[in-house]
Amino acid sequence: MLRALLTLALSALLMVRVVPAGAQEQGLGGSFITPFPENDVYQVELVGDWLAEGLLGGLVQAFSGQGVSIAPKRYDLPGLMRSNSTTELGALEQAFTSDPSHIAIVMVGAQDRYSLNRRRSAENIDEWRNEYAARIDRVMRALRKGNRAVYWIGLPNMRRWQDNERAQRMNDVIRERAYLNGVRYIDAYASFIDENGGYSDWGPDITGKSRRLRDPDGVHFSEAGYLKLAHFVERELKRDIAQARTERSIPLAGDAAEQSRVNPEKVRLRAEEAARERAAKNAKGGSGSAAMANAGNGDGSARDQRLETGKVDIRIPGPEGTEQVVTVDIVRPAIPASIVALVTRKQSNDKAASMGDVLVDQIPGGLTVMSSITPARNSDPTRRRMSPTQSAYFRVLEKGERLPPKPGRADDFTWPRVQPTASAQVGEPPAMVPGDGSTGSNR
Repeated sequence: MLRALLTLALSALLMVRVVPAGAQEQGLGGSFITPFPENDVYQVELVGDWLAEGLLGGLVQAFSGQGVSIAPKRYDLPGLMRSNSTTELGALEQAFTSDPSHIAIVMVGAQDRYSLNRRRSAENIDEWRNEYAARIDRVMRALRKGNRAVYWIGLPNMRRWQDNERAQRMNDVIRERAYLNGVRYIDAYASFIDENGGYSDWGPDITGKSRRLRDPDGVHFSEAGYLKLAHFVERELKRDIAQARTERSIPLAGDAAEQSRVNPEKVRLRAEEAARERAAKNAKGGSGSAAMANAGNGDGSARDQRLETGKVDIRIPGPEGTEQVVTVDIVRPAIPASIVALVTRKQSNDKAASMGDVLVDQIPGGLTVMSSITPARNSDPTRRRMSPTQSAYFRVLEKGERLPPKPGRADDFTWPRVQPTASAQVGEPPAMVPGDGSTGSNR
C-alpha cells in the first residue's frame, strides 16, 4: 500500500514538471492565434476523417466573408491506431512543415474506437491508452509548429452504448493531451446530448428549431447537425480571433512592418507629424518641441512654464483651544510649452471669447461647487442672452418653482373661468332651454 502511494505521488510530481510551455502560455495572456496573419487573412486547414469531411461544409458557410479562408479540401487522416498510421503520421509531419496555414482544426477518432475491441484486461487498456496518447502528441506537435493554433474536436456521443463508452474513454485521452500540448479542446460530446444526458437523433439546430441532427447509423451527423457542430467551432475561433485583433492596437505588439500594415493611418499621421517637426526645427533653428509649441497657437506666445514653489500658512485648532500655524508648500510643476499652447483659449479679433455663466451652489460640509456653462450662440446678436438660472428648465426642475399659467392652458385653475369674447361666440349653437320642445326631448 505504501509503495502504491509513493508511486502515485511521484507520478503527480512528474506531471507537474513536464507541463509543456504550450499549456503554460495559455495562462500568460496574449492571443492564442497570431495577431498578424499574412495578407490579414487567417488560413484554416481541416485535418481528420469522414466526420471532418461533413464539418468542412459547415465551416465554409459559417466563415464566409469574415477574414477567414477555409481550405476547400481537408487533409485526410483516417485514424491514429491503424496498421499504417506510422507512415500516415510521418506524411502529416512532412506536409505541415511548409504549410502556410495559421489555424488547424482536427476531428479524428471515429474509426479508432474499434482498436479498443481487442483490449479487454486493464493492462491492455493501459497499454492502448499510452499508445493512443503518444500518437495524439505526435499529431499535436506537428501541427503546433510555426506558431499554428490547433483546435481538436472530441468525439460525439453515439447510439450504441459500447461505442458511447469508447468515445468517452478516447475523449478523456484527447482532453488531457490537448491541455498538455497547448491545444484548444472542443467538447462535441456534451454539445449533442439530450436533456437527460443521453443520445437523441433530434435536437435544436442553430436557429432553435427541433431538427434531426444525427444520421440513422448513430455516428454521423445530418446536414443540420454538421452546421450545429460548425457553430461550436466557429464560436471558439471567433473569440480567439477577436482577442488577436484586439492585440494589434497594443503598442509594440508587432514590428514596424506589421504595424504599418494593420495601422496605415496611424503610421501616415506619425510621418506627417515628424515632417512638420523637422520643418519647424529647420525654420526656427530651435528644438523640435519648442517649434511645435510656437506653431500650436500661431503667434509664438506659448513658453515653457518653470517649476515654482509657493508657501501658504494655514491656521488649525490645536490642543487646549490654541491655534497652530502650519505652512504648506504648493508646488506648480514645470509645464512644457506644447501643453500650454494646447490648453490656451483661442480668440478671434472679430468675436470675443465666451467664458459662459458660473453657477455656484453650497453642498454639505461647507463646500462650494462652481461650474461654468456656455450656452449655444444666439443667431441674433441684438437679443440679450438669458442666464441659465432664469431658464424655465432651471426654475422648474432645479429650483422647484411653479411658472405662471397661461389663460386657457391645462394648468390654468383660476376661477371663475374667463368668459369667451364676442368674436369667439359667433357661430356657436344656441343654449338649450329646459322645457323647450323645439330643442329635443326633456327627459
